[in-house]
Amino acid sequence: MLFQKKKDVIGIDIGSSSVKLVHLKEAKGVYQLAGLGLAMLPAEAIVDNAIMDSSSIVDVVKSLVESQKLKTKNVATSISGHSVIIRKIQLPIMTEEEMEASIQWEAEQYIPFEISEVNLDFQILGPDVNDASLMNVILVAAKKDFVNDYVALFKECGLNPQVMDIDCFAVENVYDANYGTNEDEIVALIDMGASSMNVNILRGGMSVFTRDIQVGGSAYNEEIQKRLGLNNEDAEIVKLGGEVADVSADAVLEVIEDATESLTQEIQRSIDFFSATSSDEKLKMAFITGGVSKVPSVRSSLESRLGVEVHVIDPWRQVSFNEKDFDPEYLQELGPIYTVAVGLAMRRMGDK
Repeated sequence: MLFQKKKDVIGIDIGSSSVKLVHLKEAKGVYQLAGLGLAMLPAEAIVDNAIMDSSSIVDVVKSLVESQKLKTKNVATSISGHSVIIRKIQLPIMTEEEMEASIQWEAEQYIPFEISEVNLDFQILGPDVNDASLMNVILVAAKKDFVNDYVALFKECGLNPQVMDIDCFAVENVYDANYGTNEDEIVALIDMGASSMNVNILRGGMSVFTRDIQVGGSAYNEEIQKRLGLNNEDAEIVKLGGEVADVSADAVLEVIEDATESLTQEIQRSIDFFSATSSDEKLKMAFITGGVSKVPSVRSSLESRLGVEVHVIDPWRQVSFNEKDFDPEYLQELGPIYTVAVGLAMRRMGDK
């Protein structure tokens, strides 16, 4: 039926340390929060974005879904990491149908995997500003066995995975919905998770550069353990501001500051690389999200390094919610942790 209302999906983000679930209803172009949940994963259940302990993750996802009493089993989820390749490429102008027909041949030149081993997708960004005979295209390839592991996991939970997104594009979805786009602005979206970070640079609301950085918030724990001689449990306690015998707050703060500088330096390198390859374009602003964005010194460190304003994304900025059902303080406190799941919940059945 034409103009049929697209059915909503549940956004489920499986990170390296936790599972986040968000359910959004949409009415007259406004999103309303209908469900929310967070559950921790056992250590090493996910390593480098790959599923290592499927049964534990299934148990966590199942109990999280059951606690929400959801009426739909349809899920949008996302992947990232080594098994996902994102490339911005230039091709002769062609229609979407022609691109569909030639995508495998075109992709072979840019993807370092066997084409038969990957799922491919693309988005045409439009004509190149310097050469009207060429168009810019975002090409995405994900290893089939990697994708199949996630699909099998959700099916084992009794869920129907309908949309498979990429983490950085889910964050972009949230940014678009909450902040809109400015045609001339170049903005960096930086997702800072437990085991990895991602930089996605937008020009006029379209992604023009992405890079995964395989280090994240776990670096804080590792540095605290190494330099202060603590186990992982105690390292987590002091990282969050708690106290452990014979460890001074000043010593912890010094380690956290050093780890912050190391992480923000990695981000600066990625953005410097973009700037070097796009000499006429300068970053105007950056937005950060993910668990690491909650570390107080991260924003100021990035502002100092990048020379632009840095803001923490508020994924609820244009999302309405009933304060009887959802605590505003909780939403603000944990907003950065839910961003990817919110972006996934904004997708709809039938989305490409």
